[in-house]
Amino acid sequence: MTTLEAAPGYKPSRTMPIWAEVRRQASRRRTQLALGFMVLLPLIVLAAFEFGGGGRDDDDGNGGGAFSSMADLATSGGLNFALFGLAVSAGFLLVVVVALFFGDTVASEASWGSLRYLLAIPVPRARLLGVKLIVAAGYSLLALFLLVGTSLLVGTLRYGWSPMGSTIAAEIPPGEGLLRLLGICAYLATTLLVVAGLAFLLSVLTDAALGAVGGAVLLWILSSILDQIDALGGIRNGLPTHYTDAWMGLLSTPVQTEDLAKGAISAVVYATLFWGIAFYRFTRKDVTS
Repeated sequence: MTTLEAAPGYKPSRTMPIWAEVRRQASRRRTQLALGFMVLLPLIVLAAFEFGGGGRDDDDGNGGGAFSSMADLATSGGLNFALFGLAVSAGFLLVVVVALFFGDTVASEASWGSLRYLLAIPVPRARLLGVKLIVAAGYSLLALFLLVGTSLLVGTLRYGWSPMGSTIAAEIPPGEGLLRLLGICAYLATTLLVVAGLAFLLSVLTDAALGAVGGAVLLWILSSILDQIDALGGIRNGLPTHYTDAWMGLLSTPVQTEDLAKGAISAVVYATLFWGIAFYRFTRKDVTS
């Protein structure tokens, strides 16, 4: 009985280089538009404050709650402007962007009919998924830091470098405020792992990229709605969106870390579960597209 041998010089680890996938994804219009919008959004928000008369001068008598207070603080310094940009983006925009990068990555290959050709090179299935997962994570982090970096830059140029204001505690010195802003970014990136895992799993299960992206966003919204129903009691603690606002604990003095830890652990568990199912399913499925 003969056994099949690999072609001379063939090494699975050399197939589908990460940088080749990075360049390939960078050439796609959805990547360019998503990253471009992350840079454009802070400029739009800045223009809104400039031409809208400023939140602090608003005397129409309508209270806006915590969001209104954060908007009032946004024009008091670059750190506060960046914090406001994160606050208005975390609930939906960043969710959509992360779902786009992770949900489109495999499903788009299947819809174009190129997935089976990649596997015929041959690229090991686990490596193909691993490379696409790493590149999607890299672009998602890039989108987050483009948003924060641009907000911090334009906010500082326009409003100066001032202490970070807080609606729940005293002002935070600029140096410490910058560290807390980075901590908020890290926590948001961790919670978005749930969206990343879910979108990636759906991308493996379907040939429709729009279905994978939209499905992940809709399920995230559904979890957010269920989390608002008090009648569910302790069940809400297990929802992936229950601790999404725990980053506000980084604005208090002292820092409230209990919910931060719970939220991070929950996100990692959910993401690991979704990614594990994705790898299990993809390495065993028949790829015909």
